[in-house]
Amino acid sequence: MPHRRDKDHSTGVRAPDAIPDPVVRDWDFPRSPISALLLTRFAAEYQVPAATVLCGTGLTETELEDPSFSVDAHQELRIVRNLVNALPPSPGLGMLAGLQYHLTAYGILGFAFISSPTVRDGMAVALRYLELSFAFCIPRIRWSGEELRVELDSSAIPSDVRDFLVERDLSAIHTIMVELLPAPIPVQRIELSLPPPPDGIEAPAFFGTVPSFGAPKDVIILDPAFLDQPLPQANEHTLAMCEAQCRDLLAGRRERTGFAKQVRDQMLGPDGVRMGMEDVARKLHTTARTLHRRLNAEGTNFQAVRDEVRAALAEGMLRDGALSVDDIAIRLGYAEAASFIHAFKRWTGTTPMSYARRRQQ
Repeated sequence: MPHRRDKDHSTGVRAPDAIPDPVVRDWDFPRSPISALLLTRFAAEYQVPAATVLCGTGLTETELEDPSFSVDAHQELRIVRNLVNALPPSPGLGMLAGLQYHLTAYGILGFAFISSPTVRDGMAVALRYLELSFAFCIPRIRWSGEELRVELDSSAIPSDVRDFLVERDLSAIHTIMVELLPAPIPVQRIELSLPPPPDGIEAPAFFGTVPSFGAPKDVIILDPAFLDQPLPQANEHTLAMCEAQCRDLLAGRRERTGFAKQVRDQMLGPDGVRMGMEDVARKLHTTARTLHRRLNAEGTNFQAVRDEVRAALAEGMLRDGALSVDDIAIRLGYAEAASFIHAFKRWTGTTPMSYARRRQQ
């Protein structure tokens, strides 16, 4: 889906479909050990030892201190489950945990966010590289009338830890935005699917707003004008460098994972990006239906894998500088350059020519 620059004339801001959904559709992706480390330290504040929190994960405290180490999402989920089971039921526990997730915890993704020109651009970067985060709720940006809705999809989270993780992810978003922007966030209301706190326990406020509970979805409703608010540390060159590192880091993590790697390897062969799902399935001695099911089990799909391959090949050809944009589009299987340009901008946030110029500087 291409970026659009249309404006909503009732609000004066650009239409929300300029922020595509994340490629991943659920939480099952490898992640940095920082979140597991933060949860372990959070547990220690409640006198829950690391051995209890890490029980059954196969992880050690030493491994969590290693920034190059990779944690499986199921391991982090086990940590959350151990933590929840070790403490008495406590509404708001996840919200307290989310306060530990400062912007610096997200590493290069955090720097990419703060270097973006506007809130809109920062959101687009965050969703583009969501796999470099610690999210279990999958955020999507939606427009309803004159409301901007940030919806947190928690439908794939196991029910026994769902409330904790909804609270944690909402609180982490709050922590990041408060650190990033000096002015109050223009939240109109927050609707949560969580049960209300017991009588006598006050619900916490986020962005100056007390949530309503028992809603069908978990949603933050914002003033649409907020999208175009400039970010105070915006820097075009820093953003370009950070995004390049995000792509490299993400490619490295994806490279190590399962069936998607086999599909990707087929597409990297001669004319591989031109192959359809049936063609790739045949080369892997399986059916298109099984290929779709196995990719879906890994939290991705055929089009997403093909986009990853096309993006990597396009960046390589643009760095070499030997081919025109038209030639690259043809080699990647596009009927016209315009379609390639739109796709490249969706993948990277910039045009092929801008990307090439930055690489040559």
